[in-house]
Amino acid sequence: MELIDQKSSVLLKKDNQVLVLAHLAQLLTYVTGFGGLIVPLFIWLTSKDSVLGMDEHGKAIINFQLGLLLFTVLSIPAILLFGLGILGLIFVGIVGFIMPIVNAIRANNGEAPNYFMTIRFIS
Repeated sequence: MELIDQKSSVLLKKDNQVLVLAHLAQLLTYVTGFGGLIVPLFIWLTSKDSVLGMDEHGKAIINFQLGLLLFTVLSIPAILLFGLGILGLIFVGIVGFIMPIVNAIRANNGEAPNYFMTIRFIS
């Protein structure tokens, strides 16, 4: 199915599988140790002008990953403060695993992404 983007008058195709793949690519960090930010960034940059909804989903993914990175960096020195950083790292690990799966399901259903507690670095 092809639609025309209202802002730029560009022909876009509806491809929920690419959106799902972009969300699930975040889980590469848990498998390989890296790639959870780079691969979705690459998918977003290469298909934001051709896939309907990719710009919105891609921005949400990148903002979420940058937020997780920031919370992780802030939690490491907080370990010295009564071990509160350990709770922060556990929170980042759980949320970073569950939210991409939830939003991949939302993308497959054609819904907008919903990453709570996300700082909007890219708007």
